Amino acid sequence: MLRNRTFYKSLLAVALLQLNITAFAQGKIEDYKRAEAFNASMQNKIYYSPNGFKWLDGKKEFFYSMLTERGTEYTLVNSNNFTKRPAFDQQQFAVALSALAKKEITAYKLPIYGVTFNDDGTNFRFNYDNRLWAYDVSSAKISEISNSNQQRTNGGYWGDRPADQNDRRTKSPDGKWTAFIKNYNVFIVGDDNKEQQLSFDGSEGEYYSSSVSWSPDAKKLATNKVRPNKPHLIYLIESSPTTQLQPILQSRNYLKPGDALPQMQPSLFLIDSKKQVPVDASKIQSQYSLSRLDWRKDSRAFTFEYNQRGHQKYSIVEVNGTNGSVKELVNEEVKTFFSYSGKKYRYDVNDGKEIIWSSERDGWNHLYLYDANGKVKNQITKGDWVMRNVVKVDEQDRTIIFEASGMEKNLDPYFIQYYKINFNGSGLVKLTTENGNHQATFNSDYSKFIDIYSRIDAPQKTLLRDAKTGKILKELENGNADELLKTGWKMPEVFTAKGRDGKTDIWGMIIRPSNFDPAKKYPVIEYIYAGPHDSFVPKNFANDSRGSLHELAELGFIVVQCDGMGTSNRSKAFHDVAWKNLKDGGFPDRIEFIKAAAKKYSYMDTERVGIFGNSAGGQSSLGALLFHPEFYKVAVSSSGCHDNRMDKMWWNEQWMGYPIGPEYAASSNVDNAHKLEGKLLLILGELDDNVDPASTMQVINKLVKANKNFDFLFVPGMGHSLGGDYGERKRRDFFVKHLIGVDPPEWTWKTSVAVPKP
Repeated sequence: MLRNRTFYKSLLAVALLQLNITAFAQGKIEDYKRAEAFNASMQNKIYYSPNGFKWLDGKKEFFYSMLTERGTEYTLVNSNNFTKRPAFDQQQFAVALSALAKKEITAYKLPIYGVTFNDDGTNFRFNYDNRLWAYDVSSAKISEISNSNQQRTNGGYWGDRPADQNDRRTKSPDGKWTAFIKNYNVFIVGDDNKEQQLSFDGSEGEYYSSSVSWSPDAKKLATNKVRPNKPHLIYLIESSPTTQLQPILQSRNYLKPGDALPQMQPSLFLIDSKKQVPVDASKIQSQYSLSRLDWRKDSRAFTFEYNQRGHQKYSIVEVNGTNGSVKELVNEEVKTFFSYSGKKYRYDVNDGKEIIWSSERDGWNHLYLYDANGKVKNQITKGDWVMRNVVKVDEQDRTIIFEASGMEKNLDPYFIQYYKINFNGSGLVKLTTENGNHQATFNSDYSKFIDIYSRIDAPQKTLLRDAKTGKILKELENGNADELLKTGWKMPEVFTAKGRDGKTDIWGMIIRPSNFDPAKKYPVIEYIYAGPHDSFVPKNFANDSRGSLHELAELGFIVVQCDGMGTSNRSKAFHDVAWKNLKDGGFPDRIEFIKAAAKKYSYMDTERVGIFGNSAGGQSSLGALLFHPEFYKVAVSSSGCHDNRMDKMWWNEQWMGYPIGPEYAASSNVDNAHKLEGKLLLILGELDDNVDPASTMQVINKLVKANKNFDFLFVPGMGHSLGGDYGERKRRDFFVKHLIGVDPPEWTWKTSVAVPKP
């Protein structure tokens, strides 16, 4: 009898808990409809936040466009007296565009984009109907710009390396010679059409590159002798093409970690003597890449940058243009990785008499000044903050304008601010300091700049400033989000918590639904992207962010995003957590972040935590269930690079190292698939050529063999993405079912979900 009483008490407790959850449960048809309508209601509700800035230096004016209550307005501002005027007569333009389009177009609802004025403001270019047009302001005439004048991309696949065996002929600066490759060797030909052979050891397996580089005095020629690699093809099946009934097999050249790479041997040729001068290659073995060969202006030498395979050694090499002797001007050797793809900066001062170079050698990314012999003269920037980007080097004044983050204490350490400093590290001037993420647009002489700044919880301010002092010359616009707030949209909350070490601040944001009720208990969903190449939490004011997080919250969730350790734009130590350990994903910091938020806000239910992400975020979201199932219960993973040996070489070798070691298997979702706990939805596009689709299929193979339950959405014809509109629907349904405990309603209305393109 006692056992029965205990059993019924337990049953009652479970029933009351379930009743407590379902009493406040959302995820119903009305919530879906509200979330769907919310997308439309959020649009075009942020006013007086200009963009598209362009300095018209010929008139000392600058241009911008901005949304106001009546629509999009185009404005010119005089940078001397600060007066504003319409950039053009929008009503007159609307009449001209209506005639062209053969339909009525209104002045402040112009269906154009990419407006770019010329320097004197007499005409501008714009895009309409997928074509490029020009508008003459004085005559009010529109004319189409010939396709041949438009900039075109080569249409090639991103993974292909530039061709170095094509039939390229390169004229010498003095016009006397033309260099070309014939039978794998270097030839030159003069006005007499007599060919002269400069190299004699080229072959199909080791040929000279057609990307030759002439010295400015036309007396020397440099190029690389190339030992090529074999392509690594991945195959994609387009199951449902629009051009035919039968499937189409596609292929891509897609190098993966461990694959062979081309090896280059820089070669020097003297034109007068027709001789080849040997160049010592002992310092550039095991290449990941060599940069182009660039001659000094006085023709004394050429330089190139050498990235050793594994990205732990990176150097600037100078080759003497007379005798071929080699000198390392800058040499970076690190124990983890040199972040060549995100933090490298080089500027040669006075034709290489000095070099400005960025390095993390003191634990933070900073600028250093080198002399012509490769000796450090002085450190230019210094401190526990990050130099993010160089805007302008003024050789005459010996000053540098640069972007940095973390210098202003008590502010978000990711906020970009602008500074000016002397080459010797003295005379630091703070050009911006306001609490926000800044973006500057300078005029051509760098005497003034337009400064916009905002936060995720504060609309944009637009200022005109003096570039020498940072003084505010004019407050141009103040962003207004009142209409957005009237929709019920709630500003994200900036939230910080201590990371795994109990000391380091982890920064992120919290998003709540428009009908938020603190008396309810909400499941938590984390949107994750933890790629070491950057940081990812939004810093600028916007109505929504990638992943449609506000819309997702409308279904009854608290949505969070943060940047854990292993991501970039903090200290070197913060970044190095990712080294050979991508499975870490900053999860120890992310879990602490969510727990700290839940401790402050009791309505956040840490027993019901979901996570989703795309690409590297797809790897991490599945990894959450494999490596941290005690915390994360539901995951949606799209386009995941689930095994770093299956993904692109440049990204994975930079963070996971070379040669391939046991760390690759340790971080692999494939090798660890048998550990799966919780609810998983995998999403994959069949034509994903960013991450090999086989990566996801190999996860599925292991899950099936381990007899694990999971869901899978395979989207025909889709590339690298979160799954499109249908994937968005399935992701939301999955979270509603498994975190809220409600069967999703039938999706019977036409969806208008706006999912960002990959």
